[in-house]
Amino acid sequence: MSDRRTRVDPHVKILDERVVERARESGIETLVYAPHFVRLPEIRARAERFSTDAVTVVPAREVFTGDWGNRRHLLAIGLDEPVPDFITFEAALAEFDRQGAAVLVPHPGFMNVSLIRAEVGAYRDRIDAVETHNAKLFDRHNRRGVRTAEAFDIPGFGSSYAHLRGTVGSAWTEFEGDVTDEESLVTAFRERTPRSVVNRRDPATRLRRLAEFAHLGYENSWGKLDRLFLSGMEATHPRHIAYDGRFDDVAVY
Repeated sequence: MSDRRTRVDPHVKILDERVVERARESGIETLVYAPHFVRLPEIRARAERFSTDAVTVVPAREVFTGDWGNRRHLLAIGLDEPVPDFITFEAALAEFDRQGAAVLVPHPGFMNVSLIRAEVGAYRDRIDAVETHNAKLFDRHNRRGVRTAEAFDIPGFGSSYAHLRGTVGSAWTEFEGDVTDEESLVTAFRERTPRSVVNRRDPATRLRRLAEFAHLGYENSWGKLDRLFLSGMEATHPRHIAYDGRFDDVAVY
């Protein structure tokens, strides 16, 4: 039996040479890149561009289901075809199922942007993992994730959820076996491969968490205003020409 283990950061929002180097220095071999409001072909191209012999970057989508006032985020790894934001929750799940993607619940119960405990329970058979440590969040938030995962016997995962370069390497999921490409990562999540969640708790990491929270404040003030009123239609809007009308009947806008 192999003693091989693989460190994976299943969710980052930023990607460049410095991000990949920080991952390598932390022993992370697989990095999941899932930026907001970017279509899958662009994500995939950027992931391929920055992958190295030491760090594989896997493309993914954190899909905003529902409308701005009642959105539920789902992280899908292993998509072959683009899935837009702002479609119904059920439509997003159906599309993930059709494509055989791994379905993860990021930051459960946080604000109004993720599944609450009852929703996780209702959809437990269609969820592959629940985030139990997010380096951007505080301990009380992460304890809620742990309780939710344990209540429904769903495996957990930990990520840096890095929106800022310095947060990469703050947390990761360590899988048993070789999980160093997209296919093996999807399999690891869908087949519930044994894993452990690791997070750093040093003072520098705690300071980075505060910086990330400050960045979250920007995202939910000026950043949201810009997206809602100034930037026009998002590239991931379901009625964008790129989707050729496929999602018009399940669009919430």
